[in-house]
Amino acid sequence: MQFCDECGSMMHTEGDTWVCRSCENEERRDSQAEAAMALQDGQRDDGAPAVADATQGPTETMEETCPADDCDSDQAYYQMMPKPGGSYEVRLFTCVECGHKWRES
Repeated sequence: MQFCDECGSMMHTEGDTWVCRSCENEERRDSQAEAAMALQDGQRDDGAPAVADATQGPTETMEETCPADDCDSDQAYYQMMPKPGGSYEVRLFTCVECGHKWRES
């Protein structure tokens, strides 16, 4: 993969030349540099990232008021779960008394 030195866009090949579709900048292809580029077949696969198991019961508690109308508990189990996309984590709560579940807002 080659990126344009002028605008940073990804370039494509046309014969012996790399061509930028954004600014039409052209660069000669270098066979030695292209041979050194990593191919997908040669890349290392570290497997899927570790994700917390939501089926596992939380074991740590903290002081948190249960939002259920018929419960006045102020203790809840909690666990941190990664948000889809991995941008940050969200805290999930389960009431110690009634089992009501909610997430931190």
